[in-house]
Amino acid sequence: MKDWKAIFRRLLFLPLWMIILLVVASGAALVSVFAKGWENYSVAYVVYIVSFYSLMVVCISCWKTFPRYYKNAKGKVYKNKYACRYLTDAAYKIHVSLYLSLGINLLYIATNAVSAFVYNTVWFGLFAVYYAVMAIMRFLLVIYVKRVGIGNDLIGELKHSRLCAYILMVVNLVLSGAVLMMVYNDRGFEYHGILIYVMAMYAFWVTTTAIIDLFRYGKYNSPIMFTSKAIKLAAAMVSMLSLETAMFSQFGQDESTEMQQIMIMATGGGIAVIVTVMSAYIIIHNTKGIRKLKNNNL
Repeated sequence: MKDWKAIFRRLLFLPLWMIILLVVASGAALVSVFAKGWENYSVAYVVYIVSFYSLMVVCISCWKTFPRYYKNAKGKVYKNKYACRYLTDAAYKIHVSLYLSLGINLLYIATNAVSAFVYNTVWFGLFAVYYAVMAIMRFLLVIYVKRVGIGNDLIGELKHSRLCAYILMVVNLVLSGAVLMMVYNDRGFEYHGILIYVMAMYAFWVTTTAIIDLFRYGKYNSPIMFTSKAIKLAAAMVSMLSLETAMFSQFGQDESTEMQQIMIMATGGGIAVIVTVMSAYIIIHNTKGIRKLKNNNL
């Protein structure tokens, strides 16, 4: 029994140079199989097995070494006063994230506006308007946080949050126009080559983090924090819609046009419903909060 354990350990826990060699060799073999059309030959199954073994060895190596490096890196990060404050101070973290998201929004606006001018199409102009609306909301939150701070004026936070929720309702109109163009004008996004996989990872990552942040920051008694994450989720869902159109363009040749239209309409409609529900919740909840605080101050 001990001999078998020793053999498994030697097979699975390889030195770094052997892991690198194995990954390079299996990767080159996979490329050769697909490039030469050998998928149905016996050699392909050998390559698949070796590639799976390589992946398993890499995962085990990461599982063994990552916690140690993560602990060391985390300790170094916490020694930096700015990084430590970002990780431990929720108000400061939301302050920084508002500035970053506003900067990214402005970049999106510029990119789509330039594309609309260069290609002479309202398609990119529509998305420039969408990101402009998102930027307006984030700009309002940034100005308020810079002037008042977070947690210093709850009534002010509730009012600014409610205003952003009203503006978020307008985003639905822009989004509805984009969905109609996708369906009836056969418009959508296209990401060529490996870029589509990069955009897919980004879309899933930003959507997942947006959902997590929405619940995480919901426990804080800060309407500004919650609203900023609601805005992030609305933007993330549009990234998923853009990815869906790109996936149809890249891999949807076997799907009928009617099926693609139904899927796009379903996704766009679902996003519109979620944004409407979030906005309505913020408006109703904040209105009640404002009335309650005003009554208590009387």
